[in-house]
Amino acid sequence: MRKRFFSILQYIVFLGGGLFLVWWQLKSMTEIEKNEFYSALKSANYWIAIPVALMIILSHISRSMRWKLLMEPLGYKPALKNVFAVTMIGYLANAAIPRLGEILKCTFLAKYENLKSDKLFGTIIVERSFDVFCYLIFIGITVLIQIEKVSGFLKKEINIITTTSGMPLWMKFIITISVIILLIITIGKLFKKFPHNKVIVAINNFIKGIGEGFRSIKKLKKRKEFLLHTLFIWTMYLLQIYLAFLAMDGTGHLSIKAAFSVLSLATLAMIATPGGIGSFPIFVMQTLTLYGIASPLGKAFGWIIWGVSTGLVVSIGLLALLAIPYLNKKKIHTT
Repeated sequence: MRKRFFSILQYIVFLGGGLFLVWWQLKSMTEIEKNEFYSALKSANYWIAIPVALMIILSHISRSMRWKLLMEPLGYKPALKNVFAVTMIGYLANAAIPRLGEILKCTFLAKYENLKSDKLFGTIIVERSFDVFCYLIFIGITVLIQIEKVSGFLKKEINIITTTSGMPLWMKFIITISVIILLIITIGKLFKKFPHNKVIVAINNFIKGIGEGFRSIKKLKKRKEFLLHTLFIWTMYLLQIYLAFLAMDGTGHLSIKAAFSVLSLATLAMIATPGGIGSFPIFVMQTLTLYGIASPLGKAFGWIIWGVSTGLVVSIGLLALLAIPYLNKKKIHTT
């Protein structure tokens, strides 16, 4: 009962935060900015949404195929139609309640393919831990291919910090490092002193799960195929943003480097609020200002990208939820 209460409370807080960001974005705009924002939305070329939507769907299919590969060492060979259906149901659930999607994915697939859900959870840990690793690599590439842009931004921010606070930068650096070291030492002592604490046990198990997840990738018979799917997924993510730039006159000139930056920050927005509601356009807008794009235009672009992606998740997710019992009608009758 307590877990359910906290899950509902967490959902209300995150969703409330997202809705507040939506309201705040519109409220904080001046009349001129509002006119520019709505004008950008009206003048956008929405035909571009068709190939962008196709890329989004292809990335979801590839992710489903990659998940299938992770199940092979367990002796599981579920039908791709079911894996894709539960993947979309998972996305739909996560858009409402964070992490609920992972639970539903495993329970639905276990039900319709007669599999063990606990083992499927293990494959989810592998997939998520590998995605985090890939995301860190992607951020590294983003920084490397436009080091001048990043260094210029950092210099600007450092100048603002030093001029406003009056504290030398070297002193702030020493204080920051000291605080980090102190936190690491304190956390280490807590872990040793209270090894049986529920929170500490859960954290230890999570860390062990990630380690086991990476080790289990070695057992894959089709490792190259797994890596190719990963590369394809991230390529689709990147190209859909790059292609979407062409939907607006003000963003059509942006390069693939800008798409790298937008994807890096937009991914964080999807974590900040359920489905990125409210936070996604803000993160995109802030990123595009680095490339000289006006805030209203950047915000409008963020809303378009978020709208297409979320619209597909909701429509396909609901369709999958309705269709999966009929797709497995024969299996249900024979079991």
